[in-house]
Amino acid sequence: MTQSPNYGIGLRELKDADMREEFTQYDGAVVLVTGATGFTGRALTRKLVAAGARLRIIARKTSDLGDLADQDIQVFRGEVYDEELIHEATRGVHYIFHVAAAFRETHPDEEGYRRVHLYSTQALAKSVVDQPQFRRFLHVSTVGVYGHIEGGPASEDYRFSPGDPYQRTKLEGETWLAQFGKENDLPYSIIRPAPIFGPGDMRLLKIFRMVSKGFFMKLGGSKGCYHMIHVDDLTNVMMLAAVREEALSEAFIAAGDEPISMVDMARLIASKIGRSVRIIRLPVWPFYLAADICCAVCRPLGVSPPLYRRRVDFFTKDRIFDNSKAKKLLDYRFLYDNERGIEETANWYMQQNLIR
Repeated sequence: MTQSPNYGIGLRELKDADMREEFTQYDGAVVLVTGATGFTGRALTRKLVAAGARLRIIARKTSDLGDLADQDIQVFRGEVYDEELIHEATRGVHYIFHVAAAFRETHPDEEGYRRVHLYSTQALAKSVVDQPQFRRFLHVSTVGVYGHIEGGPASEDYRFSPGDPYQRTKLEGETWLAQFGKENDLPYSIIRPAPIFGPGDMRLLKIFRMVSKGFFMKLGGSKGCYHMIHVDDLTNVMMLAAVREEALSEAFIAAGDEPISMVDMARLIASKIGRSVRIIRLPVWPFYLAADICCAVCRPLGVSPPLYRRRVDFFTKDRIFDNSKAKKLLDYRFLYDNERGIEETANWYMQQNLIR
Protein backbone atom coordinates (compact mmCIF):
# COMPACT_ATOMS: atom_id res chain seq x y z
CA MET A 1 0.00 0.00 0.00
CA THR A 2 1.31 3.44 -0.94
CA GLN A 3 1.91 5.59 2.12
CA SER A 4 1.30 9.32 2.21
CA PRO A 5 4.43 11.42 2.75
CA ASN A 6 4.91 13.71 5.71
CA TYR A 7 4.33 17.31 4.62
CA GLY A 8 5.23 18.89 7.94
CA ILE A 9 8.82 19.83 7.16
CA GLY A 10 8.09 23.13 5.45
CA LEU A 11 5.70 24.25 8.19
CA ARG A 12 8.27 23.55 10.91
CA GLU A 13 10.95 25.43 9.00
CA LEU A 14 8.65 28.41 8.55
CA LYS A 15 7.99 28.53 12.27
CA ASP A 16 11.73 28.38 12.92
CA ALA A 17 12.07 31.35 10.56
CA ASP A 18 9.98 33.62 12.80
CA MET A 19 6.75 33.22 10.86
CA ARG A 20 5.02 31.56 13.80
CA GLU A 21 2.88 34.64 14.52
CA GLU A 22 1.37 34.70 11.03
CA PHE A 23 0.34 31.07 11.17
CA THR A 24 -1.31 31.47 14.56
CA GLN A 25 -4.08 33.23 12.64
CA TYR A 26 -5.25 29.78 11.54
CA ASP A 27 -5.51 28.51 15.10
CA GLY A 28 -9.24 28.05 15.74
CA ALA A 29 -10.23 29.49 12.33
CA VAL A 30 -12.79 27.65 10.22
CA VAL A 31 -11.14 26.79 6.91
CA LEU A 32 -12.72 25.19 3.85
CA VAL A 33 -10.45 23.39 1.37
CA THR A 34 -11.60 22.15 -2.01
CA GLY A 35 -9.52 19.55 -3.83
CA ALA A 36 -8.33 18.27 -0.46
CA THR A 37 -7.93 14.68 -1.62
CA GLY A 38 -5.54 15.65 -4.42
CA PHE A 39 -1.78 15.94 -4.17
CA THR A 40 -1.57 19.64 -3.25
CA GLY A 41 -4.85 19.79 -1.33
CA ARG A 42 -3.88 16.87 0.88
CA ALA A 43 -0.55 18.47 1.79
CA LEU A 44 -2.25 21.80 2.50
CA THR A 45 -4.99 20.22 4.61
CA ARG A 46 -2.52 18.43 6.84
CA LYS A 47 -0.55 21.65 7.38
CA LEU A 48 -3.68 23.60 8.26
CA VAL A 49 -4.71 20.95 10.76
CA ALA A 50 -1.22 21.15 12.29
CA ALA A 51 -1.66 24.94 12.53
CA GLY A 52 -4.82 24.47 14.60
CA ALA A 53 -7.46 25.23 11.95
CA ARG A 54 -10.95 23.73 12.11
CA LEU A 55 -11.00 22.03 8.74
CA ARG A 56 -13.83 21.43 6.34
CA ILE A 57 -13.37 19.83 2.95
CA ILE A 58 -15.56 19.20 -0.07
CA ALA A 59 -14.88 15.79 -1.60
CA ARG A 60 -16.67 13.85 -4.29
CA LYS A 61 -18.49 10.74 -3.16
CA THR A 62 -15.95 8.61 -5.00
CA SER A 63 -12.88 10.35 -3.56
CA ASP A 64 -10.63 8.34 -1.26
CA LEU A 65 -9.90 10.29 1.92
CA GLY A 66 -6.91 8.08 2.71
CA ASP A 67 -4.95 9.42 5.68
CA LEU A 68 -7.30 12.43 5.97
CA ALA A 69 -9.93 10.07 7.40
CA ASP A 70 -7.87 9.98 10.61
CA GLN A 71 -7.85 13.78 10.94
CA ASP A 72 -10.40 15.92 12.77
CA ILE A 73 -12.01 17.17 9.56
CA GLN A 74 -15.63 17.82 8.60
CA VAL A 75 -16.27 16.26 5.20
CA PHE A 76 -18.96 17.46 2.78
CA ARG A 77 -19.53 14.86 0.08
CA GLY A 78 -20.58 16.00 -3.37
CA GLU A 79 -19.51 18.07 -6.36
CA VAL A 80 -17.52 21.24 -5.79
CA TYR A 81 -19.95 23.24 -7.95
CA ASP A 82 -23.11 22.06 -6.11
CA GLU A 83 -24.58 25.33 -4.81
CA GLU A 84 -26.65 23.73 -2.05
CA LEU A 85 -23.63 21.80 -0.77
CA ILE A 86 -21.47 24.92 -0.95
CA HIS A 87 -24.04 26.89 1.05
CA GLU A 88 -23.74 24.35 3.87
CA ALA A 89 -19.96 23.98 3.69
CA THR A 90 -19.22 27.73 3.73
CA ARG A 91 -21.47 28.72 6.61
CA GLY A 92 -19.31 30.57 9.14
CA VAL A 93 -15.96 30.01 7.40
CA HIS A 94 -13.02 32.37 7.76
CA TYR A 95 -10.90 31.15 4.85
CA ILE A 96 -11.47 29.29 1.59
CA PHE A 97 -8.61 27.54 -0.20
CA HIS A 98 -10.02 26.70 -3.63
CA VAL A 99 -7.56 24.07 -4.82
CA ALA A 100 -9.93 21.84 -6.83
CA ALA A 101 -8.95 21.16 -10.44
CA ALA A 102 -10.52 19.12 -13.22
CA PHE A 103 -8.49 16.49 -15.02
CA ARG A 104 -8.91 14.77 -18.34
CA GLU A 105 -9.85 11.39 -16.98
CA THR A 106 -13.04 12.82 -15.46
CA HIS A 107 -13.70 15.94 -17.53
CA PRO A 108 -12.81 15.39 -21.19
CA ASP A 109 -15.03 18.24 -22.43
CA GLU A 110 -14.59 21.98 -21.92
CA GLU A 111 -17.85 22.39 -20.01
CA GLY A 112 -16.61 19.82 -17.50
CA TYR A 113 -13.55 21.96 -16.84
CA ARG A 114 -15.71 25.06 -16.62
CA ARG A 115 -17.94 23.56 -13.93
CA VAL A 116 -14.94 22.91 -11.68
CA HIS A 117 -12.85 25.98 -12.49
CA LEU A 118 -15.45 28.72 -13.02
CA TYR A 119 -18.89 27.72 -11.73
CA SER A 120 -17.50 26.44 -8.43
CA THR A 121 -15.52 29.67 -7.98
CA GLN A 122 -18.65 31.71 -8.56
CA ALA A 123 -20.74 29.68 -6.13
CA LEU A 124 -18.08 29.74 -3.40
CA ALA A 125 -17.45 33.48 -3.70
CA LYS A 126 -21.15 34.38 -3.71
CA SER A 127 -21.75 32.21 -0.66
CA VAL A 128 -19.28 34.10 1.55
CA VAL A 129 -19.34 37.66 0.19
CA ASP A 130 -21.90 38.81 2.77
CA GLN A 131 -20.48 36.85 5.71
CA PRO A 132 -18.87 39.41 8.07
CA GLN A 133 -16.39 36.96 9.61
CA PHE A 134 -14.89 35.94 6.24
CA ARG A 135 -11.20 36.82 5.85
CA ARG A 136 -9.76 35.56 2.54
CA PHE A 137 -10.55 33.56 -0.60
CA LEU A 138 -7.32 31.88 -1.74
CA HIS A 139 -7.78 30.82 -5.35
CA VAL A 140 -5.39 28.39 -7.03
CA SER A 141 -4.99 28.92 -10.78
CA THR A 142 -1.99 27.85 -12.92
CA VAL A 143 0.96 29.33 -14.78
CA GLY A 144 -0.65 27.63 -17.77
CA VAL A 145 -2.77 30.76 -18.22
CA TYR A 146 0.31 32.34 -19.86
CA GLY A 147 0.66 29.56 -22.43
CA HIS A 148 4.04 29.38 -24.17
CA ILE A 149 6.61 31.80 -22.74
CA GLU A 150 8.63 33.71 -25.33
CA GLY A 151 11.98 34.59 -23.84
CA GLY A 152 11.29 34.78 -20.14
CA PRO A 153 11.36 34.79 -17.27
CA ALA A 154 7.68 35.76 -17.18
CA SER A 155 6.29 37.78 -14.28
CA GLU A 156 2.67 38.14 -13.17
CA ASP A 157 1.87 40.82 -15.77
CA TYR A 158 2.99 38.69 -18.74
CA ARG A 159 0.27 38.39 -21.39
CA PHE A 160 -2.30 35.60 -21.08
CA SER A 161 -2.44 32.98 -23.83
CA PRO A 162 -4.03 29.76 -22.53
CA GLY A 163 -3.67 26.88 -24.94
CA ASP A 164 -6.26 24.30 -23.93
CA PRO A 165 -9.58 23.92 -22.05
CA TYR A 166 -7.87 23.38 -18.70
CA GLN A 167 -5.87 26.58 -18.99
CA ARG A 168 -8.71 28.62 -20.54
CA THR A 169 -11.19 27.75 -17.79
CA LYS A 170 -8.60 28.32 -15.07
CA LEU A 171 -8.15 31.82 -16.49
CA GLU A 172 -11.92 32.31 -16.63
CA GLY A 173 -12.16 31.40 -12.96
CA GLU A 174 -9.46 33.75 -11.71
CA THR A 175 -10.57 36.61 -13.99
CA TRP A 176 -14.14 36.34 -12.75
CA LEU A 177 -13.00 36.22 -9.10
CA ALA A 178 -10.81 39.31 -9.47
CA GLN A 179 -13.67 41.30 -10.98
CA PHE A 180 -16.22 40.03 -8.46
CA GLY A 181 -13.85 40.73 -5.58
CA LYS A 182 -13.23 44.27 -6.76
CA GLU A 183 -16.93 45.04 -7.23
CA ASN A 184 -18.09 43.43 -3.98
CA ASP A 185 -15.17 43.98 -1.58
CA LEU A 186 -14.47 40.27 -1.33
CA PRO A 187 -10.94 39.70 0.05
CA TYR A 188 -9.06 37.35 -2.28
CA SER A 189 -5.60 36.31 -3.44
CA ILE A 190 -4.64 34.24 -6.48
CA ILE A 191 -1.80 31.73 -6.75
CA ARG A 192 -0.51 30.53 -10.14
CA PRO A 193 1.64 27.47 -9.45
CA ALA A 194 4.25 26.07 -11.77
CA PRO A 195 4.16 22.26 -12.13
CA ILE A 196 4.11 20.79 -8.65
CA PHE A 197 6.32 17.94 -7.48
CA GLY A 198 7.52 16.23 -4.33
CA PRO A 199 6.80 13.02 -2.42
CA GLY A 200 3.30 11.86 -3.31
CA ASP A 201 3.32 13.30 -6.83
CA MET A 202 2.55 10.76 -9.53
CA ARG A 203 2.86 12.95 -12.62
CA LEU A 204 6.67 12.86 -12.75
CA LEU A 205 6.72 9.12 -12.12
CA LYS A 206 6.79 8.34 -15.86
CA ILE A 207 9.99 10.36 -16.25
CA PHE A 208 11.58 8.67 -13.24
CA ARG A 209 10.64 5.25 -14.60
CA MET A 210 12.05 6.07 -18.03
CA VAL A 211 15.34 7.18 -16.49
CA SER A 212 15.41 4.10 -14.25
CA LYS A 213 15.47 2.01 -17.44
CA GLY A 214 18.59 3.85 -18.60
CA PHE A 215 17.25 6.25 -21.22
CA PHE A 216 15.41 9.54 -21.65
CA MET A 217 13.66 10.68 -24.82
CA LYS A 218 14.20 14.37 -25.55
CA LEU A 219 11.65 15.72 -28.01
CA GLY A 220 12.52 18.56 -30.39
CA GLY A 221 15.54 20.82 -30.53
CA SER A 222 14.77 23.30 -27.73
CA LYS A 223 16.25 23.01 -24.26
CA GLY A 224 12.79 22.42 -22.83
CA CYS A 225 13.55 24.46 -19.71
CA TYR A 226 10.90 24.03 -17.08
CA HIS A 227 10.08 25.69 -13.80
CA MET A 228 8.66 23.58 -10.98
CA ILE A 229 7.68 24.11 -7.36
CA HIS A 230 7.91 21.68 -4.49
CA VAL A 231 4.58 20.99 -2.80
CA ASP A 232 5.99 22.10 0.56
CA ASP A 233 6.97 25.48 -0.85
CA LEU A 234 3.66 25.87 -2.67
CA THR A 235 1.52 25.17 0.39
CA ASN A 236 3.64 27.54 2.46
CA VAL A 237 3.12 30.28 -0.13
CA MET A 238 -0.62 29.61 -0.15
CA MET A 239 -0.88 29.83 3.62
CA LEU A 240 1.12 33.05 3.70
CA ALA A 241 -0.87 34.67 0.90
CA ALA A 242 -4.15 34.00 2.72
CA VAL A 243 -3.12 35.90 5.85
CA ARG A 244 -0.82 38.66 4.61
CA GLU A 245 -2.34 42.08 3.99
CA GLU A 246 0.25 42.66 1.27
CA ALA A 247 -1.31 39.77 -0.69
CA LEU A 248 -4.83 41.17 -0.70
CA SER A 249 -6.23 41.37 -4.27
CA GLU A 250 -2.88 40.21 -5.66
CA ALA A 251 -1.88 37.34 -7.94
CA PHE A 252 1.38 35.46 -7.45
CA ILE A 253 3.44 33.13 -9.59
CA ALA A 254 4.54 30.25 -7.37
CA ALA A 255 7.70 28.73 -8.81
CA GLY A 256 11.03 27.65 -7.39
CA ASP A 257 14.16 29.75 -7.64
CA GLU A 258 15.69 28.03 -10.69
CA PRO A 259 14.32 26.40 -13.86
CA ILE A 260 15.75 23.13 -15.11
CA SER A 261 16.04 21.66 -18.60
CA MET A 262 14.45 18.29 -19.26
CA VAL A 263 17.86 16.78 -20.06
CA ASP A 264 19.37 18.14 -16.83
CA MET A 265 16.37 16.80 -14.93
CA ALA A 266 16.90 13.35 -16.41
CA ARG A 267 20.58 13.42 -15.47
CA LEU A 268 19.79 14.64 -11.95
CA ILE A 269 17.21 11.87 -11.50
CA ALA A 270 19.75 9.32 -12.73
CA SER A 271 22.32 10.49 -10.19
CA LYS A 272 19.80 10.24 -7.34
CA ILE A 273 18.65 6.71 -8.18
CA GLY A 274 22.09 5.39 -9.02
CA ARG A 275 21.67 4.93 -12.76
CA SER A 276 23.38 6.10 -15.92
CA VAL A 277 21.09 7.57 -18.56
CA ARG A 278 21.34 7.83 -22.34
CA ILE A 279 19.66 10.84 -23.97
CA ILE A 280 17.73 9.93 -27.13
CA ARG A 281 16.75 12.94 -29.25
CA LEU A 282 13.61 12.62 -31.36
CA PRO A 283 11.66 14.96 -33.69
CA VAL A 284 8.57 16.39 -32.06
CA TRP A 285 6.07 16.49 -34.95
CA PRO A 286 5.12 12.76 -34.82
CA PHE A 287 4.16 13.18 -31.18
CA TYR A 288 1.90 16.16 -31.88
CA LEU A 289 0.28 14.16 -34.67
CA ALA A 290 -0.20 11.18 -32.35
CA ALA A 291 -1.64 13.49 -29.67
CA ASP A 292 -4.20 14.93 -32.09
CA ILE A 293 -5.24 11.44 -33.19
CA CYS A 294 -5.57 10.25 -29.59
CA CYS A 295 -7.77 13.20 -28.67
CA ALA A 296 -9.92 12.83 -31.78
CA VAL A 297 -10.55 9.16 -31.01
CA CYS A 298 -10.89 9.34 -27.23
CA ARG A 299 -12.91 12.52 -26.74
CA PRO A 300 -16.16 11.25 -28.38
CA LEU A 301 -15.87 8.12 -26.25
CA GLY A 302 -15.53 10.16 -23.05
CA VAL A 303 -12.21 8.57 -22.12
CA SER A 304 -8.90 10.14 -21.22
CA PRO A 305 -6.45 10.25 -24.15
CA PRO A 306 -3.09 8.60 -23.38
CA LEU A 307 -1.32 11.48 -25.14
CA TYR A 308 -2.34 15.10 -25.69
CA ARG A 309 -0.68 18.32 -26.84
CA ARG A 310 -0.22 19.80 -23.37
CA ARG A 311 1.71 16.68 -22.36
CA VAL A 312 3.95 17.02 -25.45
CA ASP A 313 4.44 20.71 -24.62
CA PHE A 314 5.72 19.68 -21.18
CA PHE A 315 8.72 18.04 -22.84
CA THR A 316 9.40 20.64 -25.52
CA LYS A 317 8.52 24.24 -24.67
CA ASP A 318 10.41 26.57 -22.37
CA ARG A 319 8.46 27.94 -19.42
CA ILE A 320 10.58 30.11 -17.13
CA PHE A 321 9.08 32.37 -14.47
CA ASP A 322 10.00 35.19 -12.11
CA ASN A 323 9.07 34.46 -8.48
CA SER A 324 10.33 37.77 -7.06
CA LYS A 325 6.86 39.14 -6.29
CA ALA A 326 6.06 36.23 -3.98
CA LYS A 327 9.47 36.49 -2.33
CA LYS A 328 9.06 40.22 -1.75
CA LEU A 329 5.40 40.65 -0.76
CA LEU A 330 5.18 37.38 1.18
CA ASP A 331 8.72 37.68 2.56
CA TYR A 332 9.26 34.06 1.63
CA ARG A 333 12.49 32.13 1.13
CA PHE A 334 11.94 29.07 -1.03
CA LEU A 335 13.14 25.97 0.80
CA TYR A 336 13.65 23.54 -2.08
CA ASP A 337 16.03 23.75 -4.99
CA ASN A 338 15.69 21.24 -7.83
CA GLU A 339 18.32 18.89 -6.44
CA ARG A 340 16.80 18.66 -2.98
CA GLY A 341 13.28 18.23 -4.38
CA ILE A 342 14.28 15.59 -6.95
CA GLU A 343 16.24 13.65 -4.34
CA GLU A 344 13.33 13.67 -1.89
CA THR A 345 10.88 12.62 -4.62
CA ALA A 346 13.20 9.84 -5.83
CA ASN A 347 13.57 8.51 -2.30
CA TRP A 348 9.80 8.39 -1.86
CA TYR A 349 9.29 6.58 -5.17
CA MET A 350 11.89 4.01 -4.18
CA GLN A 351 10.41 3.58 -0.70
CA GLN A 352 7.03 2.87 -2.30
CA ASN A 353 8.62 0.45 -4.81
CA LEU A 354 7.36 2.63 -7.66
CA ILE A 355 10.79 2.60 -9.25
CA ARG A 356 13.56 0.03 -8.83
